[in-house]
Amino acid sequence: MISIRQRKGIQTTEVSEDYVAQEENVKLENKLPSSCTNRRLWTILSFTVGGTVALCIGLLTSVYLATLHENDLWFSNIKKYIEPVYFYIYTLFGLQAIYVTALYITSWLLSGTWLSGLLAAFWYVTNRIDTTRVEFTIPLRENWALPFFAIQIAAITYFLRPNLQPLSQRLTLLAIFVSTFLFSLTWQFNQFMMLMQALVLFILDSLDMLPAVKVTWLYGIQLTGLLLVCILQFFNSMILGSLLISFNLSVLIARKLQKNLKTGSFLNRLGKLLLHLFVVLCLTLFLNNIIKKILNLKSDEHIFKFLKAKFGFGATRDFDANLYLCEEAFGLLPFNTFERLSDTLLFYAYIFVLSITVIAALAVAFRNLSYSTNQQSMYKMGEYTIGLKPETAYNLIHTILFGFLALSTMRMKYLWTSHMCVFASFGLCSPEIWELLLKLIHLYNPKRICIMRYSIPILILLYLCYKFWPGMMDELSELREFYDPDTVELMNWINSNTPRKAVFAGSMQLLAGVKLCTGRTLTNHPHYEDSSLRERTKAVYQIYAKRAPEEVHALLRSFGTDYVILEDSICYERRHRRGCRLRDLLDIANGHMMDGPGENDPDLKLAGDPRFCEEIKRNLPPYTAYFTRVFQNKTFHVYKLSRNK
Repeated sequence: MISIRQRKGIQTTEVSEDYVAQEENVKLENKLPSSCTNRRLWTILSFTVGGTVALCIGLLTSVYLATLHENDLWFSNIKKYIEPVYFYIYTLFGLQAIYVTALYITSWLLSGTWLSGLLAAFWYVTNRIDTTRVEFTIPLRENWALPFFAIQIAAITYFLRPNLQPLSQRLTLLAIFVSTFLFSLTWQFNQFMMLMQALVLFILDSLDMLPAVKVTWLYGIQLTGLLLVCILQFFNSMILGSLLISFNLSVLIARKLQKNLKTGSFLNRLGKLLLHLFVVLCLTLFLNNIIKKILNLKSDEHIFKFLKAKFGFGATRDFDANLYLCEEAFGLLPFNTFERLSDTLLFYAYIFVLSITVIAALAVAFRNLSYSTNQQSMYKMGEYTIGLKPETAYNLIHTILFGFLALSTMRMKYLWTSHMCVFASFGLCSPEIWELLLKLIHLYNPKRICIMRYSIPILILLYLCYKFWPGMMDELSELREFYDPDTVELMNWINSNTPRKAVFAGSMQLLAGVKLCTGRTLTNHPHYEDSSLRERTKAVYQIYAKRAPEEVHALLRSFGTDYVILEDSICYERRHRRGCRLRDLLDIANGHMMDGPGENDPDLKLAGDPRFCEEIKRNLPPYTAYFTRVFQNKTFHVYKLSRNK
């Protein structure tokens, strides 16, 4: 009886357990549609809120920067300097809204939450001294280009995600192409920035951290976009001879030459990788030299002379290269930059995220070189698995290479600091980063990950609001006014007293203003990436060298010059040290000894003529025979050239 009851009880229990399980499955199946619906609704809500916040923060940043510009210069009140070109100004500040929105989206794509995008935007604004120059230097070409560069990075980040739908992939490729093309069209340094980007792709492809097919697409887009820009810029020779075109072609050729590059043992693959690097380097230099010799290209010679001298591979007397070397913007990144970035906690967060992702990348790279598989990048370390998404790997190498660029050349910091905001905010909101860190210190818990990825960014946002909001409000209430009466007087005189077809010569910076305010014809302008324009600028700048009046007159008349503008701030410059003043650069290039106390190279000689910009003011007959002073104030002297031979 007992055994039977026990058996019956067991049978009854088993039946009841099966029944309960079936009931639970039925209930679960009934709940699944509801659960999926709730998840879908939550995704739609999150996307709607995040997208709205992105648009609002972009517009607010644009209005904030535009207001600071107006408060600083009172640009809208200038009635007689020239009628404000509002279309130009508002378009540029509108692009800033797009810029910040693109940074926001990139961080959101990397982390999976729009909170990181909000933090990236806040960091961009609170670090604006180091992230943008638009509020006080509107016409810079980088202000037009960088928003498109940010869009391109966001599109590449999305494109590198695995398992994209065909339609999504095609639309993303279109976005990458359009943004690449517009970026290349608007900035003269486009080829060098995209060369850095191509190096990022090359490194990750070599380490098997990106899909090779997608990398090939990106190489092709770079080439196509750059060649199209070359055509639209009337076959700009500097683009045809760029290292980017030679490098991308070399990589594609080397791939065909080297088979089974990603197979074999660790040492075998490492050897193949070094050989691949050597082949690409040699092919790049070979193709670049061949292209330049065939087309007789010399447009970027000054860049390589500048780099050679900057990194200590020999001094140069090249006038154009020395112009760059003597500008503070092309020097090393000042240390106080990191102090400012640390005040907003950006630098600390960036180093924290960078350290963790670098460790993960090294582990994954070692794993990829050790095993010849095409699986997703993962590394087994003890009981834990380390992975690195392709889009994360791309942004990691991107921020590292552009960081080195910024450290070596201060002007390029704006490419790095804006991406620094993206990368740091992504890491603080990324579940993968916190999961890896907590596993390494044996504190892993899913709830802890959720707490860390949301609480820390929110605390930083509160800190930024508390510390910087009062100062931002003070800036918005502080009113200033543009005041440069000498320049205004000069522009008014030109408009009133010279023919509309008159041709003016002078410094590049001043002539840009002359063109904008008066519409007069110029002898030279700041597009310094053309060899003939550089030679023309050097010839015009002889007005500040030690040259005879008849020589200067002949040079200026060869360009059709009617009027020349001399600036005391250049002729008697004290801003730069000796050897970096414009007159010193001209003396060295002409083989003449520099003025003032100090050493000169032994092969430099005394000039046979006095400095032109000083001597012409004495109104001596050798000068008045060729030049007649027609305007003068405390800053500028305008001379009309005689048409006599």
